[in-house]
Amino acid sequence: MSTDPYHAVQQEIQTSLQTASTLRASYLRIRSTAREDSEELIWARNELKATLAALEADLEDLEESVKIVESTGARMFGLEEMEVMQRRQYVTHVRREIESMRAEVESESGASRSRPQSRLGPPSPNVGHDPSNPEDVDSQAEWAMQEQQMMIRQQDETIDTIAGTLSTIHEQAGLMGREIGEHNELLDDLERGVDQTDTKLNSAMQRMRKFIRQTEETKSGWCIVILIVVLMALLLAVILV
Repeated sequence: MSTDPYHAVQQEIQTSLQTASTLRASYLRIRSTAREDSEELIWARNELKATLAALEADLEDLEESVKIVESTGARMFGLEEMEVMQRRQYVTHVRREIESMRAEVESESGASRSRPQSRLGPPSPNVGHDPSNPEDVDSQAEWAMQEQQMMIRQQDETIDTIAGTLSTIHEQAGLMGREIGEHNELLDDLERGVDQTDTKLNSAMQRMRKFIRQTEETKSGWCIVILIVVLMALLLAVILV
């Protein structure tokens, strides 16, 4: 029976999609506060694009698995037609999400290049940036706090993914334990049956040996009687002659 790689690839797709959504939120937040030529904004954009590219490559593998199921037949994988249709819809949904995020990044980068410099973000260097300004300090503190919260959310998502994987492994281990217990019970029943059969066989062999001994003893006695009778007949014949 052919193997179905859909679930393994889907799990990777879902994790990558969550990562891309997190990067998209970070990119939008940085874009709203930083200048277009900011290294942080450029890094966030490039990171999001790279994640989307990797996600699209995984999506192609997922779509290929769906095509295999469709071409081979759902029954070959123990699936229903509705399940295959849901997989196709999931692939379409993920592709739309990727295209939406990519279009947003590309359109925003193009629009930012076409806008005047005065609209790209914070005031130009001519205005000056005063590190001692309380508003600037508060803005930086708020940005750092948001960055920490985003990292905490990413860690929570990673922990949730690991917890789900451990839960699945725990369930599989439980199933394996129950199956092993059932097999042990069957082996115990088989062992008891073999012991009972062996006991009955030994008892039958003992009765057979006893019967053979009794038969041998009975035959020996009859032989002696017959010999005595023959001897007496011979003696009687000699006497009469």
